Amino acid sequence: MDYKALAELLFPEVTETPEDMEARFPVRNYPENAVITRMAPSPTGFVHLGNLVQGLTSERMAHQSCGVLFLRVEDTDAKREVEGAVEVLINTLKHYGINFDEGATIDGDSGDYGPYRQRQRAAIYHVYAKKLILEGMAYPCFCTEEELSEMREKQEANKENFGYYGKYAVWRDRSIEDIKAEMEKGKPWVLRFRSTGSIENQFKYNDLVKGELTITENDIDQVLLKSDGIPTYHFAHAVDDHLMRTTHVVRGDEWLPSLPFHIQLFKALGFKLPKYVHIGPLMKMDGNSKRKLSKRKDPELALTFYKAEGFPVEAVYEYIMTLLNSNYEDWRRANPIAPSTDFKFSPKKLNPAGNLFDYLKLCDVSKNEIAKMDAETVYSRLVEYTEEFDTEFAQLLKADKEYAVKILAIGRGGKKPRKDLATWKEAKPYMGFFYDKYLEAPVFEEKFEKELIKDVLNKYLAAFDFADDQNTWFNKVKAITEEIGFTTDMKAYKADPTAFKGTVTDVSTFLRVAITGKTNSPDLYTVTQILGYERTCERVKNAINSL
Repeated sequence: MDYKALAELLFPEVTETPEDMEARFPVRNYPENAVITRMAPSPTGFVHLGNLVQGLTSERMAHQSCGVLFLRVEDTDAKREVEGAVEVLINTLKHYGINFDEGATIDGDSGDYGPYRQRQRAAIYHVYAKKLILEGMAYPCFCTEEELSEMREKQEANKENFGYYGKYAVWRDRSIEDIKAEMEKGKPWVLRFRSTGSIENQFKYNDLVKGELTITENDIDQVLLKSDGIPTYHFAHAVDDHLMRTTHVVRGDEWLPSLPFHIQLFKALGFKLPKYVHIGPLMKMDGNSKRKLSKRKDPELALTFYKAEGFPVEAVYEYIMTLLNSNYEDWRRANPIAPSTDFKFSPKKLNPAGNLFDYLKLCDVSKNEIAKMDAETVYSRLVEYTEEFDTEFAQLLKADKEYAVKILAIGRGGKKPRKDLATWKEAKPYMGFFYDKYLEAPVFEEKFEKELIKDVLNKYLAAFDFADDQNTWFNKVKAITEEIGFTTDMKAYKADPTAFKGTVTDVSTFLRVAITGKTNSPDLYTVTQILGYERTCERVKNAINSL
C-alpha cells in the first residue's frame, strides 16, 4: 500500500503538519509538578453531581499546584447536543465555584490553546488523521450500518467478542484501487485505527485512584473520524489533551474499558500519556443494597436540584470534599473557619470503589454552613434564592429588610448558633409566620379544654408588657401556669405526670400556637419583640376568638 498516495486521496486539503501544530500550541511554561487539567463535558443540557465531583477534583489538583484548569466542550456528538446547553453548563459550574483559567465561555473562547469546542477543531484532527494514514496506522472503512449489524449478529451467534477486528475488519487491507472505486461512487467512509494489539497480551498500568491495573491490549480497529469528518471522543481527546498540554485527566471509571485503546492511541500518535484519575461512581442505598445514582430515578443527581432546593454553594462544596478525601472532615474539625482551599487535597485518597451519597449528611453539613453566616449574609442569599424561586416571598423580604434581618438574626452567632435551616427553601416554613400573609390558623391540642386555653390567653394579654425583659416575661408565664393549677416543676412532672393537669411547657405551647400558628418556633419572647406589642396582642385575641 502506498500510504502517501492514500493520505493525499483522503485528505488532499490538509497541508499543515503535526510540527505546525506543535508550534501553534507550544509546551506551557509551568513548573514540572504543576497540574494542567480540564473539564470536558458534553453539551447535553444535563449537568450532574458527577460533573461537580470531577470538576472539584480537577480544580483542586490544578490550583493547589499553581497549574491550569480549562473548560473544553466535547460536542462531537451532534445528535446529543441540546441548544443552549453550553450556557447552562458554564453558568451551573460557575454557580458551584468551578472557576476556569481558560477555555470555552458563553461569549466565545478565552485562552491560547483554543478553539475549546471540538467541532471547531476539525482541521486540527485531520492533520493527525493524515499522519496516522501516512504511517500505516489508519485506513478508511466503507461498511454500511447493515453490514456492521450483520457482523455483530455473526459474532453473537459464534459467541465471539463484539467489534471490528481480525477477519471482521474487511477494509483493513483493501487495495487503494478498491478505496478509489468506493469514493468515486460517493460512498461515505469512516477512518479506523489499525490496531496492533492482541487480547492475548496484558500489561500493567498505574491509575492515580485505582492503583496498579492489569490491562488487556486493545485489538479493535476503532473509529477515529466519523463520516462527517468529526472525530470520535477517543481520537479528539487524545489530540486535544496533547496539544492543550494536559498532564492529568480526571474522569469517571466508566471509561476504564476504553483505557487500553487510549494508551495505544497516544503511543501511535507519539504523544506522552497523561496521568489518569478514574473516579468511582456516586451511589445511594436502595433498600439494603447500593446502586449508582440514576438520571431517571434520582432527582438529586442533577445539579439544578441543589439550586432549586436552596442548598448554599458552600454546603455542596463542603459535602463533596468529604466524599473526595476521607480526612477532610478531621481537617475541618481542626480548622473550622479556614478556607477549604487550605486543605491539601490528594487524588490518591479518593475511594476507588466510589462514594455513597447521603442526603441527610448533606443537610447536616448545610445547617452548619448556614449557621456560620451572619444575618445580613443569610438575608442577601435568601433574597437571591426567592427572587428566582418564590417571587412573592422575595417581595415581602425586600419590602422591609430591617424586619427580615431581625428575624434571621434569632439565635445567630455565639458558640452554639441555632441550626434551623438546611436550605433556603426551608426559610419560608421557618419564618413565614412573621408575615401575616403566611400565618396559619391556630390549632390547639384537643386534650385541653377550650375554656382553659382561652383563660390562659386572656391572662397573658392582661399581664403582657412589651417593656419586660426576657426573665420578667417568662416569670409571668410561670405565674399563669401556677394560677391555673399547672406545674412549673418539670422534675416533679417527670417523676409523676399523673399528679398534674399540665406544665409550663403546655402553657408556652398555647401561647406559641396563638402567636405563631406553630408548635415549634424560635424563642417566643424574641418573636414577640420582633412582632411588636400590637401584632402580638392582635394574634392572641384572634386565637381566643377562634376557640
